[in-house]
Amino acid sequence: MAVTVVALVQDLFFLTKIRETAKSLGVSVIARESQGEADAIAESQPQAILLDLNSPAAVARIRTLKADPRTRGIRIVGFVSHVQGQLIAAAREAGCDTVMARSAFAQQLPNLLRDLAGGTERSC
Repeated sequence: MAVTVVALVQDLFFLTKIRETAKSLGVSVIARESQGEADAIAESQPQAILLDLNSPAAVARIRTLKADPRTRGIRIVGFVSHVQGQLIAAAREAGCDTVMARSAFAQQLPNLLRDLAGGTERSC
């Protein structure tokens, strides 16, 4: 099975890190930053969405994606600075499946992508 993740990440350096790690594991990464996002995500049928919670309207995006029947079941992995407690709580409340500190996300990215490729879930 081809594994695809959608990255909703504005930081180009971090997006490059995600892409390089994914490529080494045979995982396809699609970057999305546009209107009609839910339509595009639903079409690509990803196994997960990687979301920088510091991007504009991140919490609203989570709510929109979890409310749409076409994207509701897609695992959302959000990452943020560990000191942003209110944002972490808001993301979880909105339906973010996994919220990680940015440093932990970067460190665990290979394992996270391997888990998605293998179809297994791992608590991060």
